[in-house]
Amino acid sequence: MTSFCDHAWQSTTELRAAIHALPFNRELAAGTLDPARFGFYITQDALYLDQYARILVIAGAKGPDGATLRLFGECALQAVAVEQALHAQYLTQSAAAPAPPEPSPAQPSPAQPSPAEPSPALPSPDCLNYTSFLLATAYHEPWEVLMAALLPCFWIYWDVGNAIARTAAPDNKYRAWIGTYSDTAFGDAVRAVIAATDRAAAAATDGLRARMMTAFTRSTQYEYLFWDGAYQQRGWPLSD
Repeated sequence: MTSFCDHAWQSTTELRAAIHALPFNRELAAGTLDPARFGFYITQDALYLDQYARILVIAGAKGPDGATLRLFGECALQAVAVEQALHAQYLTQSAAAPAPPEPSPAQPSPAQPSPAEPSPALPSPDCLNYTSFLLATAYHEPWEVLMAALLPCFWIYWDVGNAIARTAAPDNKYRAWIGTYSDTAFGDAVRAVIAATDRAAAAATDGLRARMMTAFTRSTQYEYLFWDGAYQQRGWPLSD
């Protein structure tokens, strides 16, 4: 008998193929992705992860037993910590841009006001929509549906990371990102969450499993939108 997760994976075959074919992922694999696009992505991913980590804690607390709480404490949140280190690396590199040259003493520039502190990054429409969906699921849906909604973020990154790792050159400038999502430790966390989701589905009613499938599909669609939005650097309309 096909498990819930196997069925969900097969049901999203076309959508997942579209994710692999996105310009962001194809150019990242080739090492040709514009650093500005990657910088937009990594900033938004850090904002996303801040909310995702909180939702993982809710999932652990809503779970049926201590094993579930340990799963999200020891596996899922450990994977998040690895991702946070990756974000810090790339965000630090982005911030380390060279300073403009000093003006010539013979031609002093006019006095300029001190620059204001940079505004904190705000979530893009795609980031906010995705995290809002997960938060609404966490607070308004049964635990089983929340598990299905959280799974694509793990599983699809593992899938994409491994696909890219098979073809990426050793000198690819995004090798740290590729290595994070194709690492065996991340894969262990993914498999643990898959197993927990299958256990939840096995005890669920047909109606609840249908809601789980809807949540899994919706999160997979948001994964597509998140990467596409980063490539387009999609922000808010009529914003400053």
